Amino acid sequence: MYALRLAAWKSDPDFVQLDEPRPGPGEVVIRVGGAGACHSDLHLMHDYDAGRLPWRLPFTLGHENAGWVHELGDGVTSLELGQAVAVYGPWGCGTCPRCRAGVETYCENPAGAPVRGGGGGLGLDGGMAEFMLVPAARHLVPLPAGLEPATAAPLTDAGLTPFHAVRRSWPKLTPGSTAVVIGAGGLGHLAVQILKATTASRIIVVDRRPEALQLALDNGADLALTADEDTVRSIMRQTNGIGADVVLDFVGSDATLAVAAAVARSLGDLSIVGIAGGTLPVSFGSMRHEVSIQTTYWGSRPELVEVLDLAARGLIRPHVTTFPLSQAAEAYRRLAEGTVAGRAVIVPD
Repeated sequence: MYALRLAAWKSDPDFVQLDEPRPGPGEVVIRVGGAGACHSDLHLMHDYDAGRLPWRLPFTLGHENAGWVHELGDGVTSLELGQAVAVYGPWGCGTCPRCRAGVETYCENPAGAPVRGGGGGLGLDGGMAEFMLVPAARHLVPLPAGLEPATAAPLTDAGLTPFHAVRRSWPKLTPGSTAVVIGAGGLGHLAVQILKATTASRIIVVDRRPEALQLALDNGADLALTADEDTVRSIMRQTNGIGADVVLDFVGSDATLAVAAAVARSLGDLSIVGIAGGTLPVSFGSMRHEVSIQTTYWGSRPELVEVLDLAARGLIRPHVTTFPLSQAAEAYRRLAEGTVAGRAVIVPD
C-alpha cells in the first residue's frame, strides 16, 4: 500500500510503499476513507526535533481518521467487517483514571500506552495510507447513519478539539453572552458552528483572511472582524465595554493572546487552543479580575460521540477540500500558505 511518512525531523514527508498492516489480538485494521491534514503536522515536519518529542521515526502521518473496518484481530467482538468508524486519535494506557473516563489525551500512565503522548499519526502510523492499524477496538467509534468517513475524519480533531473547549465553558455561554473566536480556519470554522448549535451566545470572529471571515459568517457568526490594530477596540465597542464572556484562541501567537487577554470579561474564560507558541504574562491586574485561563488538548471519547451526533443531525458540518493521497504533499503546501478554506482531507486514490 502507499503511505505518506515522516522519515526525518525538520523535513518534508516521503510518499512510500509499505506492506498492508495485519491485526494482532485486540487490534483492528481499517480501510481509510479520509484523513485530515492539520497545522500540527506542519509543526512535526518543520519545527520539532528528536529532543522535543519522545517519538521514533519514521511513522505515517494523519491523526484525523475515519474509514471502514477491514480486518479484526482475535478477541474483537464489538465491531463488524465493513462497519463505518471514526478513530479516536489519542491512545493512552486504557487503565488509568483518565483513560477509564475516556480522556486518553491526559493519560497518567504513559509508560503503558502504545506511544507516549500521541497516537496514530503522532508517533505511530496514522491514516495517510490505504489502511491503518488501530491498537484497540475502544479507539473506534461507529459512525451514525448518513455520515461518511471523508466528512467524519476532520471531526475527530478539528471538530472534537473546539467542541471540548466550548463544552467546558457552557455555563458562561448563556443568552446575552458573547463568545470571541480568534482564527477561523480548520478548527475555528467548526467552533462557530458548535457555538451556534449548543449555546445562545453572540459570536464574534477575528481573522486576517477575508475568505475565512466569510466562511465564519456563512456558518453562523454574528460578526466578523479583520485582525488589525483596532481589533480590541472593536470588540470592546461591540460588547458595550465589558468584554467577551468566553474567548477561544485557535492561533496562540503572542499577538492573538494579547488580544484575547485584553477583551476577556471579568469572570470570563480564555481558552488557548492554538499552538503557535505565543506566551501570555499573567499577574494580578494584568487582565480583568477572575478571568480563567486554560489550555486544551483534543477531547474525550464520549465528546467525540457527541460531535458525530451533531454532524449526523446536520447541526455541524466541516467545510472540506479533498485531495487524493498521491497529492497529499500539495495539500500540506496549500495549508502552509493559508489557502485551504476549512479542512483539507486526504482520500486514498
